[in-house]
Amino acid sequence: MLPTSSEAFPPRIVGVLILPGVVPFDLVIAGQIFGDQQPVQGAVRYRALFCTPVPGLVLMAGGIPIGVPYALDALQQASTVIVPGLADVDAPIPECALQALRSAADRGVRLMSICTGAFVLAAARLLDDRAATTHWAHTSALASRYPRIRVDPRVLFVDDGNILTSAGMAAGIDLCLHVVRQDHGALVANTIARNLVVAPHRSGGQAQFIESAAFSPSDSGLARTCTWVREQLHQPITVLQMASHACTSIRHFNRRFKSEMGVAPLHWLLEQRVQAARQLLETTDLPISQIATQVGMGSPESLRAHFTRIAGTSPREYRRVFRGVVLQSPRL
Repeated sequence: MLPTSSEAFPPRIVGVLILPGVVPFDLVIAGQIFGDQQPVQGAVRYRALFCTPVPGLVLMAGGIPIGVPYALDALQQASTVIVPGLADVDAPIPECALQALRSAADRGVRLMSICTGAFVLAAARLLDDRAATTHWAHTSALASRYPRIRVDPRVLFVDDGNILTSAGMAAGIDLCLHVVRQDHGALVANTIARNLVVAPHRSGGQAQFIESAAFSPSDSGLARTCTWVREQLHQPITVLQMASHACTSIRHFNRRFKSEMGVAPLHWLLEQRVQAARQLLETTDLPISQIATQVGMGSPESLRAHFTRIAGTSPREYRRVFRGVVLQSPRL
């Protein structure tokens, strides 16, 4: 039975479009983050509806069967629709599925693809004249097949307003957590990330893959250094200090950091300071000046300048909108 709108304070409904040949990992990402009915920070945040053109048994990639309970009309209840990747990007897409996606887009529904799910959105012509990404191994094919799409092969995900696309597999986790953070804030997203034992935040602009392995796999110095930096955000931090903590030269550290994270160390550090400021704005009533000190920005003016550039709004407006619309609204 489909959930009805008469439920008290219902969670957000997320429709997951399942087509034959769906990649199991991509499907599990959507199910784990949006289909888990366990309360997070005191409330059930989402409910997932798994939909397919003909409800019943669907064969995933590798011939793995899965029972899908809902038909495409269930997507009409969703405020977000997710399209997991397909193992065969050349497989024909049922026209009814494409039409269901177009109808959702016309209603203003948020559409997301994981990995090669971008090919499904592209087949529906929903990515025309937009920026998008997919798994790095398929970006050339996506760009060649759909030349109107501005394909970015380098990034983990692209947020282009009401349509979002992610790179291969695990990048889908980053995109889903990004959406949770938009909907419910950093605290809820971090709680889910902690339960999944994954990084709480990787910006969409990070590189899709590591170009070189500068250290042995057993060396976790960079991870330890990133954790150390997050714990020291209230202090001035230099790249030299970061390199020293990682027990490497500054030149080697810069090269490895850019390779793994997709951004320079100081750019990443600034993002961490802004993320910390966002969490304090969401969860405390601290004045802007005190938040600036706690996240190492030095002054309210510096915080406002960097926060506005990265988050797209001022700290004061972010707090007003987030706390007024998200935290105080009983309807999620």
